Amino acid sequence: MTNDSHAGQIIILNGAPRSGKSSIARAIQDEFEGPWINLGVDGYNDMTPKRYLPGIGLRPGGERPDLEELVPFLYAALYESIAIHAGLGLNVVADLGHHDSYSQPLGILGDCARRLQGFPVLFVGVRCPIETIMQRREIKQEGRETLYLSATEDVPVPEPVQRWQDEVHRPGIYDMEVDTSVLTALECAEAIRHQLDLGIPTPSAFERIAGGR
Repeated sequence: MTNDSHAGQIIILNGAPRSGKSSIARAIQDEFEGPWINLGVDGYNDMTPKRYLPGIGLRPGGERPDLEELVPFLYAALYESIAIHAGLGLNVVADLGHHDSYSQPLGILGDCARRLQGFPVLFVGVRCPIETIMQRREIKQEGRETLYLSATEDVPVPEPVQRWQDEVHRPGIYDMEVDTSVLTALECAEAIRHQLDLGIPTPSAFERIAGGR
């Protein structure tokens, strides 16, 4: 959309729920120079009517085909907003959980990447082993039983949680990856800062995704 040298930088953090994306986003906001606007899944779902939730947080598996028609439009609107912010010179960090495991493929990530053509986008894969994911989910379970699935003796990893782990990193095209089981949120943010200082790879992950490569 733009090649303006004054465009803001964009960081897209992609990973499963409880992988640590939002903590990294907060660290970036706290530590990086200049204003970094967080346009992630939690904030966007706060604006989404309850009857359409989980909105862009719809988990893999094709469980809610009644919502799937809306999801691409929600993502398109979010990414257009990211483009507008960056076009005005504001930096953006977005913590999301992209996947294409719906009742039918929707190609949302490719569409999102094309909406940011011409902008400097660093696409970061946020990895975390399933064992650590489950530990974090158990901590978050208190008082939120309807939102977080717990492990049981018979089912140590609930099937929907495993689906996130399996699907969120397909196709796995990133500019860089971090593992929050071995790095703190601040250490992840510093690694991301270092990559920005080195420069976004050419072609970038989003350029390759937008081109279908």
